[in-house]
Amino acid sequence: MNTMDKTAGLARITVAYVIALFAGGASLYLFEFGALLDVFLADLVATAVIFMFSRSYGNSSFYDAYWSVIPPCIALYWLAVGNGSSPPLREILVLGLILYWATRLTLNWAIHWEGMHHEDWRYRLLRERAPHMALLTDFFGIHLFPTLQVFAGLLPVYAVYVLGDRPLNWLDLLASVVLAGAVTLQWVADRQLHRFLATRQEGEQLQTGLWAWSRHPNYFGELGFWFGLFLFGLAAYPAGWYWEAIGFVLMVIMFLTASIPMMEKRSLERRPNYQEVIDSTSMLIPLPPRRQQ
Repeated sequence: MNTMDKTAGLARITVAYVIALFAGGASLYLFEFGALLDVFLADLVATAVIFMFSRSYGNSSFYDAYWSVIPPCIALYWLAVGNGSSPPLREILVLGLILYWATRLTLNWAIHWEGMHHEDWRYRLLRERAPHMALLTDFFGIHLFPTLQVFAGLLPVYAVYVLGDRPLNWLDLLASVVLAGAVTLQWVADRQLHRFLATRQEGEQLQTGLWAWSRHPNYFGELGFWFGLFLFGLAAYPAGWYWEAIGFVLMVIMFLTASIPMMEKRSLERRPNYQEVIDSTSMLIPLPPRRQQ
């Protein structure tokens, strides 16, 4: 890995995000539709800026960190403009746990991103499926769709800061445990994965630690994070349960119908013994390994 190339690439991406956040934040002064719609439109503006950088540099991995960078910014804005009716401890817990998740995920990406020459293989695959629609795929599939998903996942945070008025209750405790546990599980899973990749022998499969119990423990942790946010929303504003759950449901659908199948297909193509992992290890929910017949 060329350290200078990576450093320069990270600098470019940092500049892109500063401009995107500035543009999104500035646009908030133009909108007067309410805290929810204003932030949604600002999110779209920031996404459009990142998309333009992605196209300028021919690398849609400019968007990679947006998934984890934007949620704390949105949460802070809603905290600032909210009615303050939620207990301060709940507001602090929500923001603190979002920052824990965002910091871990962003650092994990920054440490292991290889530089401007590297682009997520899934992006190339999506564009290659319909080359004549590559521009539309890039904007709608790689940039806009995840932005919409993350925004939907943050609806419970809006409920906490803007609508919530319930006192602290047992759901807050459960949400805190789920969120903290999910992010910690992701951290442990990623450390185990990168430690394995650094010493892997040809043909060797990762089937130790959390990876012996789940083929995708990091995805399980990611779903746990969004479910924890839903629990916080439910604790603060139970009347909105049906729309607060939209983000988590969409996340489950995405992981089960797109992310995991793409990873499984690629693993089967590149790793001859991966079928053995499928036969012995739970796909998502950590469960004891199955004995081979």
